[in-house]
Amino acid sequence: MVSIMTALWFGHIDGEDKVAIKPHASPVYHAIKYLTGELDRSYLTTLRQKGGLQAYPSRTKDPDVSDFSTGSVGLGAVAPLFSAVVRRYADAHFGPSDPARFIATVGDAELDEGNVWEAIADPVTQELGNFTMVVDLNRQSLDRVIPDIAAIRLERFFADAGWHVAHAKYGTKLQRAFAEPGGEVIRARIDEMSNEAYQSLFAMEPGPGRDKFLAGADPALVDATAHLDDDAFKSLVTDLGGHDLRVLRESFKECDAEANRPSVVFAYTIKGWGLPMAGDPLNHAALMTPEQIDAFRNAVGLTEETEFDRFAPDSAAGQVCNAVGGSINNPDPIPRPIPAVPTFTAPPQGRGSASTQEAFGRTLARLADVDDVGDLIVTTAPDVSISTNLGGWINKRGVFSHTTRDDHGGADRLLKWAPSPLGQHLELGISEMNLFMLLGQLGVSHDHHGRHLLPVGAVYDPFVLRGLDALIYGLYNGARFVVAGTPSGVTLAPEGGAHQSTITPSVGAELPGLTYVEPAYGAEVDWLLCDALNQLSQPEGEATYLRLSTRPVDHAPFQAVLDRLGEDELRSMVLRGGYRLHEGPVSTRPGVTIVTTGVMAPEALAAAAELDTEGVDATVVHLTSPDRAYRSWRQTFSSAVTSGSLAAEPSHLHQLVPTEERSRPIVSVHDAASHALAWVGSALGTRQLTLGVDRFGESGTIDDLHHLTGISTGNIVNAALIALDGA
Repeated sequence: MVSIMTALWFGHIDGEDKVAIKPHASPVYHAIKYLTGELDRSYLTTLRQKGGLQAYPSRTKDPDVSDFSTGSVGLGAVAPLFSAVVRRYADAHFGPSDPARFIATVGDAELDEGNVWEAIADPVTQELGNFTMVVDLNRQSLDRVIPDIAAIRLERFFADAGWHVAHAKYGTKLQRAFAEPGGEVIRARIDEMSNEAYQSLFAMEPGPGRDKFLAGADPALVDATAHLDDDAFKSLVTDLGGHDLRVLRESFKECDAEANRPSVVFAYTIKGWGLPMAGDPLNHAALMTPEQIDAFRNAVGLTEETEFDRFAPDSAAGQVCNAVGGSINNPDPIPRPIPAVPTFTAPPQGRGSASTQEAFGRTLARLADVDDVGDLIVTTAPDVSISTNLGGWINKRGVFSHTTRDDHGGADRLLKWAPSPLGQHLELGISEMNLFMLLGQLGVSHDHHGRHLLPVGAVYDPFVLRGLDALIYGLYNGARFVVAGTPSGVTLAPEGGAHQSTITPSVGAELPGLTYVEPAYGAEVDWLLCDALNQLSQPEGEATYLRLSTRPVDHAPFQAVLDRLGEDELRSMVLRGGYRLHEGPVSTRPGVTIVTTGVMAPEALAAAAELDTEGVDATVVHLTSPDRAYRSWRQTFSSAVTSGSLAAEPSHLHQLVPTEERSRPIVSVHDAASHALAWVGSALGTRQLTLGVDRFGESGTIDDLHHLTGISTGNIVNAALIALDGA
């Protein structure tokens, strides 16, 4: 990686180019940034320390990384590929920006990760001539030398996906030897050796290494190398192109010439090159002895006093470093623009019935007509655009293609599927990893490309978990986006257990940088989606996850609350995390508080009505964002834990459940795992019974599944009576 990154930084990249660094090459990156004047010397001894340099490159934690975080294997390998997709989209919509190349340096073992091949195969990543993947082909994983890595097979995979394949396999000395008489037998011998056999040559003394290389070989090979002494012989046969700066630069230039397809460079290297542990199968965690470090330091002309010195500014090397630091110095991003996102797109409709998924599609379609906002929204989905209600948006804003294509009558159909460079929907293949990788790069478009976008993705809720690694990666990078998981829960009933999500609310609530919301009514969707888009531009804003449903819900109860509180007050409460959906009568009868969220509101309300006939007062609290409600409660004591000062006002949940009601037992019901709301009783200091989905679902009606999983109206009533009885 020292060779590859030296060739990149000091002989190839410039200006707007973006590079993802192989995770374990983090120290090399920081060393380069120090030499170029972009990192203070004080950081050089802080690797893996608090407040110092991170173990792996991090956009949000390191002082000198502004391109891509890496560390989760396979994700950094394709992050620049999706960044190149975003650059292409932004240039098509807002005009060309300065040229930029996107480069990923990856280990050969990273190609074991399936998400790499999902990204390479997706049509949205095709024909990106400004992307290059550099594979550090050292034939090792963490634990071993990989037998029969089959580089030729990997090359065919890339080529079959339409990629240009380049090689930095043989160094300059070997290339010259190949051109001389007998050179072909040298080449054939190297190519036919197994990975393990070839790699072992690096750790052997020159004489035994020569014997092993020639054992059983063609006699012509002995003749072709007879003029070389043992040291020269070893130097020749171990001359890999991945450590030859000239060969590497030529390979990179070859890729630049490919204007209409992405490229991959297979750089043949040896792990630990130039060090005593070179090629050792167990060198992943190997450390040099103090004596070996002294010998290495002396070999490169350094002392303990000078080993951290920069090159003299007036030296040739110092001038090169200064020039590189000036041309590739990524400045801190300027603040994001704040477009005028409306607080709502339509007056709240409290009559009739509709699902939250329907409301999502309608709200997005109305946002398409909002000046200065519709142009910034870009949507994406993994082949589920129609079934997640993106059709209205697509009909108004179109499907993106970087070239004009024959739509074969698509513009005349009910769903106007006519791809063009002006479209604002990016359709992916069925890969949730690609969805979240693309959303993650769309969500940092302002930082990378100077173009602020409002990304919105849609995915079947259970398959959020398929892309979870990429979702976490995007959030760790500081990306801002909105994702709608729909439909969700066992309320999807007939679709069966494979399509019924249960643990996604916990994922949404637990991830940093993400706000999870679960509305029940159309106006809530409108308000929450507009707020989510606004958050994408705010200095302290976050990404948002909307968990939605296809179940139509009667809006009359919402209208009753709207009439009681007024639109502004109700909207404020919805955005803060919840409101009292049903006020129980004030009496001396026993009382219970039912806490629900999302699509379970009808069952909670029906249970409250039935409990009234049983002589029990029941209040229904609807948490539109259990995440925000939890954070509000946690904030009341977290400051005291760290500083000893209590919060100035009670949490939002405590405002929803006044003091006189907090002794009542809580029954929580959620179309998700029962523990997702299990914190409420602790927050209020009272008994709680939690109802939720703690088993895999199956096909059936909604009533069937609600009874089967214990979240039906009858289950809520029984839980309330048991809680009141104190059992």
